[in-house]
Amino acid sequence: MPINQVRKAVIPAAGFGTRLFPATQVVKKELFPIIDENGRAKPIILAIVEEAISAGITEVGIVVQPNDLGVFTDLFKNPPKPELWQKLSPSNQEYSQYLQELGKKVVLLTQPQQEGYGHAVFCAKDWVQNEPFLLMLGDHVYKSDIDKSCAQQMVELYAQVNQSVVSLTSMPASIINKAGCVAGVWQESNSLLKITQLAEKPSIDYARQHLRVEGMTEDEFLCVFGLYILTPQIFDYLAQSIQENARYRGEFQLTTCLDQLCQVEGMTGYVIKGKYFDTGLSDTYRQTLMDFR
Repeated sequence: MPINQVRKAVIPAAGFGTRLFPATQVVKKELFPIIDENGRAKPIILAIVEEAISAGITEVGIVVQPNDLGVFTDLFKNPPKPELWQKLSPSNQEYSQYLQELGKKVVLLTQPQQEGYGHAVFCAKDWVQNEPFLLMLGDHVYKSDIDKSCAQQMVELYAQVNQSVVSLTSMPASIINKAGCVAGVWQESNSLLKITQLAEKPSIDYARQHLRVEGMTEDEFLCVFGLYILTPQIFDYLAQSIQENARYRGEFQLTTCLDQLCQVEGMTGYVIKGKYFDTGLSDTYRQTLMDFR
């Protein structure tokens, strides 16, 4: 396999979804419905898997809580019960068969204890092995502005630069405390960035002092869009973080380890030609239902 070929995607989906309580007490947030451009209601996780497949990914590892294996297995591995199958329209019967084929590319991984996003990524280490991989958020869906999906843009760029790639979008200062942000030097104006620093949910004062990027307005910063192509060396830094019990707000985070990887290997930032839709908050989920087409 060429060293710059990306075959695997990892989707952490083991959180509790506390920001969408009480709905998440009975339905995993990754299984909340959205309506696609064809008018089909589908679970959010299905749209994310399809995004990965659109980029040429051949294996998708979804990290779930052990107690949730059954519900994700039902979606991707098990056909409908005969009594339900008989009631499906011919179109939905055909779609059910499509799901079974798609499910052959899905592997369910487990996070025994919910100790943060970085820890969930680390739980995919043995499955990923020594390969670069596409990392996706379990509560974001994407729409490209061009004829290539957002994930495909990332995969193709990695093949060119052969180093970890972080997708970027601009955000106003008022909301950067909810995102990972970066600093760097433009390699290609408003498109490719040589990343020099990554920071997790920085304060406005910190961002203004350390995360300024040339050409951005005073209250505008480059933040993570929600897609990554990472080299397997990220697992070394995650392992060290876990071993040293280096937590941020009580959890093992990814961004600090990304910054360490960046300092050693270098890292490219790419301003995605597209939009992301955050389904992890009640107001942004509601907006997704209106705008995602």
